Amino acid sequence: MGPVARIVRWALATWFRLNGWTVEGQAPASRKFVVIAAPHTSNWDFVYFVGGAGALDLNLSFMGKASLFRWPFGGMMRDLGGVSVDRAASKDMVGAMAAEFARRDEFMLTIAPEGTRGRAGEWKSGFYWIALKAGVPMVCGMMDYGRKVVSLGRAIMPTGDYEADMAVLREIYSGCTPKHPQGATY
Repeated sequence: MGPVARIVRWALATWFRLNGWTVEGQAPASRKFVVIAAPHTSNWDFVYFVGGAGALDLNLSFMGKASLFRWPFGGMMRDLGGVSVDRAASKDMVGAMAAEFARRDEFMLTIAPEGTRGRAGEWKSGFYWIALKAGVPMVCGMMDYGRKVVSLGRAIMPTGDYEADMAVLREIYSGCTPKHPQGATY
């Protein structure tokens, strides 16, 4: 990890602690999984989630649009765990991310299924299909503003029954308080 990425991680972890946030839970023993980062209603979610990941000693990865990986920020974005995605050219994001899981010994891919900070209507399903195709569990990651807690909870293997698995996830996330509750989608 480069010096700028180390400074950014340190600053976010410090901000996390100074603002009274704590962590709960732990990562599964396997270091390959999809982290569901929800709810996602504010840009602050990223700050607190990265701070919590540092406290849990996790090297999380995330997908980002290709333009974020150009100079002068490209190296830092990769050092922070970013995986460049060309959304215009990519037709099989699920397959590309499943291949990334197969290629690496450790890959903890964080995805915000709401896909936006505004009210999305429903979660995008890519996180689910990536986990299913890669044969890895989905780990429930939450930013609970009501308790000032970032938690890494239950690991769920996708069964292939999307609706049934989503019902389980909705129940897990139902007690979590987002920064902007009116923007949450479960």
